Amino acid sequence: MGTGFSKKKKEARLIQQQISRVQTELHNLEVVGAAGSGLVTVTLTGDGEMKQIKIKPECVDVEDLEGLEILIRAAHEDAHKRLREQSPPLPGLPGFFA
Repeated sequence: MGTGFSKKKKEARLIQQQISRVQTELHNLEVVGAAGSGLVTVTLTGDGEMKQIKIKPECVDVEDLEGLEILIRAAHEDAHKRLREQSPPLPGLPGFFA
């Protein structure tokens, strides 16, 4: 157990620190996705949980609920895209948030 073991231990400690930093950044991250020129917005937390959804009354048509469903899905997908773009990278793990 010479210097090779010490080096690996140090690398593991650095990786743990980086993971901790990324977790903290993700905890504080919020993104908003929108669809229909802002008629529907979805707010996600850094871990992907939906925090809020807003629907403007003018886009609610009981005769066209499918249209509203499409807007909600599009806003959610937009928020996820933004989350991937804004998530902090984890050094040494390419595509970690892909």
